[in-house]
Amino acid sequence: MQPVLNIDDIKRVEVGLTRVGVSVSELMRRAGRAVAHEVLELGAKNVVVFCGMGNNGGDGWVCAEALHSHGVSVRIVAPVEPKRIPGDLARRVAQSAVRSGTPMFIGPSREKVRELLADADTVVDCMLGTGFRGGVRKPFDIWVDCINASNARVVAVDVPSGLSAQTGLIDGDCVIADMTVTMIALKPGLLADAGRDACGIIVVAPLAEQTERLVVEADPVAWRTDLADYRRVSIEPSAAQDKFTRGSVLVVGGSSRFPGAPIMAAGAAARAGAGYVTLAVPASIVPIVQSHVLEIPVIGLPCDVDGVLTGEAAVKVSMLAESNTATLIGPGMRVASGPVACVSELLCGSKPLVIDADGLNCLSHLTEGNITDYPEITRRGAPLILTPHRRELGRLVGRADNPPASLEEQLECARQIIWTDGGSELVVVAKGSATGCVGADQAVLPKPGPAALATAGSGDVLAGMMASYLAQSVDKVSDLPLLAALACEVHGYAGTLAAEAYGTRGVVAGDIIDCIGLAADAIEEHAFVPESLAGPEA
Repeated sequence: MQPVLNIDDIKRVEVGLTRVGVSVSELMRRAGRAVAHEVLELGAKNVVVFCGMGNNGGDGWVCAEALHSHGVSVRIVAPVEPKRIPGDLARRVAQSAVRSGTPMFIGPSREKVRELLADADTVVDCMLGTGFRGGVRKPFDIWVDCINASNARVVAVDVPSGLSAQTGLIDGDCVIADMTVTMIALKPGLLADAGRDACGIIVVAPLAEQTERLVVEADPVAWRTDLADYRRVSIEPSAAQDKFTRGSVLVVGGSSRFPGAPIMAAGAAARAGAGYVTLAVPASIVPIVQSHVLEIPVIGLPCDVDGVLTGEAAVKVSMLAESNTATLIGPGMRVASGPVACVSELLCGSKPLVIDADGLNCLSHLTEGNITDYPEITRRGAPLILTPHRRELGRLVGRADNPPASLEEQLECARQIIWTDGGSELVVVAKGSATGCVGADQAVLPKPGPAALATAGSGDVLAGMMASYLAQSVDKVSDLPLLAALACEVHGYAGTLAAEAYGTRGVVAGDIIDCIGLAADAIEEHAFVPESLAGPEA
């Protein structure tokens, strides 16, 4: 797995490197040369390097000089003369580049920038760096606009200018890069929200042999998975299996208004490998549900005239859960006293449980809008996986009017729930443009899926898969966050396969379900092949 560090932690690692003998000036030289190496690997012949005023700009001056020494045609664009750069280190490397004969252009007009970019095959963005906050100011806003309008490929240094490396958010202009060479470790903002569009391919330059140890000691905010990591939680198929040994899943949900959600969740649970799936829904929608599922038995539960579960359903749901390996509750269920009672009853049970969608909103109701005030409700002896998107997560932690707006905040809110609970059986799958699977010991970031997943019912599909994986791994897998990440990764790759078949905008949740089995096989195959072979971009 690849460590992900907050910006403040990156700074601490840099201080740690200086203490073991790698000076700040040496770090800058190594950073610039690392970028130059990647640019040379791209086969660049005509490069324009845009430098800012700080250390990120210093990396750019070093990169430009290194490229110049390799015979590449390089031109530097900078806002001020090297002697006017305020930082001593950045000023010295800029002056070194000038002495090497690298051409530079100081504060050029928009027309001149366009002229420089007209015949460039590669742009190196070293304008703003990880310390950037707020909106892009002149002249950088003009340069960003020109870079994005050019036909050259763009390599960003540490972070595309205009993007917050911490939050992944932008305020106006932002460079859209084809590659980002980031120093020391991944940062949260590169992996989520605007970062997903702005960064392109991400390459990590560690800069020193001591970096790995110092990064781990810095206590990464999360860990980004590689496919090989899933070997630890993959269950090897066996010809000796039958439908009873592959786990059984109970899906509880649905209402007259939303009969489709539990159907999709149950179908996903079956496609993800559960040997037996049972669907428990309000009695009034049983005929509708049965007409859409052939392989899955449907059980009717007590409900009111609006097709919403009543309190009488809670006891029956509890009995059904005890006869299954794992239970999912929530899809399409609505929020009322009956569904709340069902959620409460299942939390008191002894079997693994996944709570999604309206089940989470019922949990919020149970805890008066702040789950951290009621830690005893989620403490149980069996695994519990919560799968909130950002708005649901906000409702759980007292932030209904101010839900988390970034991966950074998702992880923070999820950890509040985990730390309050204090147990190792709870995982919060905080969903967003990037998803964090947060447990007591670590947060795991599966590779996010495509934009095609942004469709109604996609979350119901993931919830069904989550329950299926949980049912198949009971007593076999101890790393629940990684298991949850595997379900997310397969879900993401299923979305990729569906998009290939139906187009990015044409995918519906049912298409994702149909691709789950193929996606799972592909992920497993590439997890167990040598790391030199490329796996699916899930």
